[in-house]
Amino acid sequence: MKYIRRSQDRGQVDLGWLKSKHSFSFGHYHDEKHMGVSALRVINDDMVMPAQGFGTHGHRDMEIISYVIEGSLKHEDSTGNKYIVPAGDIQRMSAGTGVMHSEFNASSTNAVKFLQIWIQPNVMGISPSYEQKSIPQQGQLTPLITPTGSEDTLAINQNAKLSRLVLKTGEQFTLNSEQSVGYLHIVKGSLAVDDLTEEPEFVAGDAFAFDPEQSHQVTAKSALEALWFNLPK
Repeated sequence: MKYIRRSQDRGQVDLGWLKSKHSFSFGHYHDEKHMGVSALRVINDDMVMPAQGFGTHGHRDMEIISYVIEGSLKHEDSTGNKYIVPAGDIQRMSAGTGVMHSEFNASSTNAVKFLQIWIQPNVMGISPSYEQKSIPQQGQLTPLITPTGSEDTLAINQNAKLSRLVLKTGEQFTLNSEQSVGYLHIVKGSLAVDDLTEEPEFVAGDAFAFDPEQSHQVTAKSALEALWFNLPK
């Protein structure tokens, strides 16, 4: 296996209004051993307190994805988009030549929990764009983001694909990296990997990657929700 990242080893931030765990180096957290995998540069596991959030700030030349786990986000940006992103929805913003945006907890009573994901684009200087969608689960593995936005997915400016893996307790699934680098981040539940003896079980917040043209069978030890990335070599 190419890379293993345990939840408890992630960088941690507690600002009162924000509690965050960083899978990769971000902000004041820096670890040369954890700079990202392929074009995947950020997975921040964020919890934002009621009526709080990230004030208006800018980005450029980055594909920024929000995957809402609990609660809802209020998004506004400099291109005129104003949306509420509820749990289950996925949001993709291409910063391109530059965009200003804010992400706030839409609730004044409950926290919002979401994954903030950054993927480096394969084209620079494009016009900023925004997409948001609720994509129902279809089978065990459901595509959410693809390079072309085909089959009711969101599009991304990178040769990358993001899918949601959902398994019931005891169900099995074979992850194939195909011609890409495979990366699995567990959102909820736990799983075991068939051919690992030293790292027998992975739980929420854990992640692992493996090289192109490899496959691993996983078994859900409890009801599982995970994000599966196919990333460029």
